[in-house]
Amino acid sequence: MIWLVAGTMSATTVFAQETAADSVAVQRSWITAVTDWYSAHMNYGSITALMTIESSFIPFPSEVVIPPAAYVAEDPNSAVYVSDNYIVNVALIVLFGTIGALLGAIINYLLSMWLGRAIIYAFADSRLGHMCLLSREKVEKAEAYFNDHGKVSTFVGRFIPGIRQLISIPAGLSKMHFGWFLFYTFLGAGLWNTVLAVLGYVAHGQADLINKYSHELSVAILILLGAVVLYYLIRWIIKSVKA
Repeated sequence: MIWLVAGTMSATTVFAQETAADSVAVQRSWITAVTDWYSAHMNYGSITALMTIESSFIPFPSEVVIPPAAYVAEDPNSAVYVSDNYIVNVALIVLFGTIGALLGAIINYLLSMWLGRAIIYAFADSRLGHMCLLSREKVEKAEAYFNDHGKVSTFVGRFIPGIRQLISIPAGLSKMHFGWFLFYTFLGAGLWNTVLAVLGYVAHGQADLINKYSHELSVAILILLGAVVLYYLIRWIIKSVKA
């Protein structure tokens, strides 16, 4: 009996590992296909569409959307070249990318608010959810982060890998004020896309270099934001003590 249970558990573990490996392989395959398509059809519409996907529950890295567009923005033959002023072109890329990120976040927000926690977690546990690289643990992590940091987490969370695409889910589950949700999401996504655009230009469109340092860049931004928050907190404490 013990042997049978152990064998069943072993088979289940192997199946889970194979399923996870298949999910990662499928994700890499379709990301490669979409990236190839994007290289041939780079324009403001495709930027918006892919950033909508990136910000929703479908996993797609923003690092392969914004930086390459920013790099080719100075090429007169590019579809994103609309002005002789390079800054104008990059600003439009950031704007349309941010609009896309906001649309994807709204999708997550509304689905979470309408479907509720039980269905969201059931989807995260499903095979389709795993193919989207979702899991109960990831959703719980995002929800815990939101509960710990409040509505500002929809801003700060845009800079944290693993939280960026999922932070809209707990916002929807908690029925966060929609206006504040839009404000913080647009602000956070806009700043992150600006960073990616600058990084893309500096790195001359080298995706490997961008992927290598995007995490470190997120940490640096978080440290900077933390320093700003700490500064204003200290000022508030000093002012309260004097009062």
